[in-house]
Amino acid sequence: MITYHIMTELEKEIISSWQYDGEYEIYNMPSYQEQKEKGVGFGDPLSANNFYTYYDENTLVGFTNILEEPKEVFMGIGIAPDICGNGYGQKILTIACNISKTLYSDKPIYLEVRTWNQRAIKCYENVGFRINGQKFEQKTMMGMGDFLRMVYNG
Repeated sequence: MITYHIMTELEKEIISSWQYDGEYEIYNMPSYQEQKEKGVGFGDPLSANNFYTYYDENTLVGFTNILEEPKEVFMGIGIAPDICGNGYGQKILTIACNISKTLYSDKPIYLEVRTWNQRAIKCYENVGFRINGQKFEQKTMMGMGDFLRMVYNG
C-alpha cells in the first residue's frame, strides 16, 4: 500500500541525490544545498508545501509536485531511479491526481514531459493524461528540452 505526506527536509536531501543513468541523467538534480542557495526546485521557499513523498511500506519510491496556478494545477513526478518501470509512476500519479482534486476541485491538471520519454508518456496515458497541443521548447533546472503538455482527463 502506498502512503504519502508533505516532503521533509531530509527527504529533499535524499531525493536530490538520486542518480539516473543513460538518457535519464537529465533528471539528476543539483544538491539540495545548491537548490536552497538558488531558491529553485525543492529549495524554493514558496513551494515547500507543494511536494509530497510516497512510500511503499518503508521504502521511499517517489515524489510529486502539486502546484496550484491561477487557472490550472501543474503536476510533476519523480520515481526512485532503481525502481523506474515497475508501476510506481501510475500508482503515485493516481494518488496525486486525487490529492489535487481534493485541494483544487475546480481546476484541471496538466503536466509536461520531454518528448523522447516514451516510458513516462505511456505511464501518464495509462493514468488518464492526454497530449494537448504541439511540442514546445523550454529551459528547466536540468537544461533545455522539447516537451509535450499533457492534460488529465481521468
